[in-house]
Amino acid sequence: MADTPEGPSGPPHARHESLRARWRQTVEQVRAAAEPDPGPYAEDLLGRWSEPQRRYHTADHLDAVLGHLDALAAHADDIESVRLAAWFHDAVYRPDRSENEERSAHLAERALAELGVDPGRTAEVARLVRLTVGHDPAPGDHNGETLCDADLAVLGGTPQQYAAYAAAVREEYGFVPDDAFRAGRADVLRRLLALPRLFRTPLGHDRWELLARRNLTTELELLTA
Repeated sequence: MADTPEGPSGPPHARHESLRARWRQTVEQVRAAAEPDPGPYAEDLLGRWSEPQRRYHTADHLDAVLGHLDALAAHADDIESVRLAAWFHDAVYRPDRSENEERSAHLAERALAELGVDPGRTAEVARLVRLTVGHDPAPGDHNGETLCDADLAVLGGTPQQYAAYAAAVREEYGFVPDDAFRAGRADVLRRLLALPRLFRTPLGHDRWELLARRNLTTELELLTA
């Protein structure tokens, strides 16, 4: 796992090659058959993660989440399902739409069925993708806790890292007027701060909780000043 909560792990070409290898390894571990070739599915997913409207929800974010999952893996009941969910959790992403997670879950259901992943694991992956709408897994949902912690780890970065993340999010919503964006973003921050715990895994809580709450509070103060 990278030392920073979020950030590129190398040149785009090398990063994509690493992601392709990770995808193939995960798919091969969760299915019995050798066909179909998982390669074209990796290309489709990486193409989605590289769409021009993305500024934060990019292949860098996918790479970072997968890295965090390596560190948090012991907490999950089925880490391979969690890794698959990471690939799909923002695979469909349009900032002007509200059904991204649902459409991403449908994509996972279709693609994993075609790849020969068993129905139970496919259903679990789709459930986890839908869980990222609110990042509020039920107590004891170890897979959900692991995915949500990895996805939210960017909140626990240094002030400089967090500022870069917040700026990238603003760029993704560049079509939204400033007043409307500030109001909507403030609502998101308040919802996150209202959670009893941002991070549910022991490692995630110890590593990121205090920094994340400090970063969220600072951004909220700036937005509402």
